[in-house]
Amino acid sequence: QVQLMESGGGSVQSGGSLRLSCAASSFITRRYSMAWFRQSPGKEREGVAAFSAERGIPYYADSVKGRFDISLDNTRNTVYLQMNNLKPEDSGMYYCAATPPGIAFRSILDVDLYPRWGQGTQVTVSS
Repeated sequence: QVQLMESGGGSVQSGGSLRLSCAASSFITRRYSMAWFRQSPGKEREGVAAFSAERGIPYYADSVKGRFDISLDNTRNTVYLQMNNLKPEDSGMYYCAATPPGIAFRSILDVDLYPRWGQGTQVTVSS
């Protein structure tokens, strides 16, 4: 059973940084595509960043490109999301997710294609 556990959330001021971590229960970071999603009250869950297992490259939503960085540490089975220059609109619950290889790269931030989810970690950015 794949388990994912996020940590690293918190409260920061606009312009600040946070690094989120997602610890996986097995070696899925080496075989699965891994992604970060976020959800704020009243809004749908949206993809933020993903790392493609097939291509070995990251993909970012336009809203975070140039500010967020997703990385893997396969020795620790951990996925990170470094978030810089945070804005109030980045606030929300951040979730780590995993999906087996096989999804199209253009769909890598499609929330419906991810069967495994963590419980989430809250990020609050104040202006």
